Amino acid sequence: MTPSKKKKVRLYTLSTCSHCLRTKKFFNDAGIEVDITDVDLLTGAERERIMAEVRKLNPDCTFPTICIEDKVLVGFNEEKIRKALGA
Repeated sequence: MTPSKKKKVRLYTLSTCSHCLRTKKFFNDAGIEVDITDVDLLTGAERERIMAEVRKLNPDCTFPTICIEDKVLVGFNEEKIRKALGA
């Protein structure tokens, strides 16, 4: 998969979540650079700050929360991710 232009991808995950692991694998296998944050591995103020970010994007705070440019996707859905990437 080669999107026509490189899109900014941000991924909020939990380190032990199977859907999160599949999402990470998808991006890795596709060779797409992703900024990944494993929220459950953070502590203190940093964790609170990141959780506030996730809440703004996804009020249910479910994982994975995927941001592709200004589009927010929740959960692993390869078809929706490909569409958001323009692939």
